[in-house]
Amino acid sequence: MHVLAAAIYTALGFHLWRTRWRTASVNSLATPQHGLRPWERVALLAALVAHAMTIRFALFDGINLHFGFALALSVMVWLAIALYWIESLYARLDGLLMIGLPVATITSLLPGLFVDPHLLTNIDSPAFRLHLLMAMLAYSFFTLAALHALLMAATERSLHQGRLSPLLAGLPPLLTMESILFRLIHIAFVLLSITLISGIFFSEHLFGQALRFDHKTFFAILSWLIFAALLIGRHVYGWRGRLALRWTLTGFITLLLAYVGSRFVLEVILNRGA
Repeated sequence: MHVLAAAIYTALGFHLWRTRWRTASVNSLATPQHGLRPWERVALLAALVAHAMTIRFALFDGINLHFGFALALSVMVWLAIALYWIESLYARLDGLLMIGLPVATITSLLPGLFVDPHLLTNIDSPAFRLHLLMAMLAYSFFTLAALHALLMAATERSLHQGRLSPLLAGLPPLLTMESILFRLIHIAFVLLSITLISGIFFSEHLFGQALRFDHKTFFAILSWLIFAALLIGRHVYGWRGRLALRWTLTGFITLLLAYVGSRFVLEVILNRGA
């Protein structure tokens, strides 16, 4: 199933590149028809469904619940593309697919390439379920924000160089994209805050202490502080442009290190599943 999801993502990306991105013109990109056509939207939805089934089969083996770095990446990118699919109904953000489709192709294959040995415990606990759900949603919104920031950075760099490509010229104005970026960050920051709070309560219930300070906790708190500083800087000092993009990407990379990075080290480099 993971091969099917990757194949649909790849085919759709190749189709968009061949028919639209490679031969784009400023005039064609400025037209309303530049958004995803109905059948393209259906194709992306089919890829999401196949990707979701891949995740479902990798998560559950019938008895146990597995969740390691490969599944974490796959889930967060799947949710990010799903959120894009919904958001694109209201705003023209198809430029994100230039980055999102290749990333989705790779991450949809990861569960088949890396069998996650890490078993989740306490899956019957409501606190743990809330913590896991909020964490995955936070990761996904921040992933979408990071992809959005990369697209903004490419657009801003082209503008400064005076060579704006037709494809980038067809995107919404930078101010509109910046507004969308901070809307994503605000939502993700609230979800990350809930994740940390629920994690504290879950840790107290499981380990008998309010917070077990380890590398995951350190990077999660550091990421929260980075995004808190970014939002404060935005509202108080009016941070924008390259400064805001740097803080966004730095916070996202730090957040990746909190779980995905640590699980990658344990499972792939150290070959330990616990």
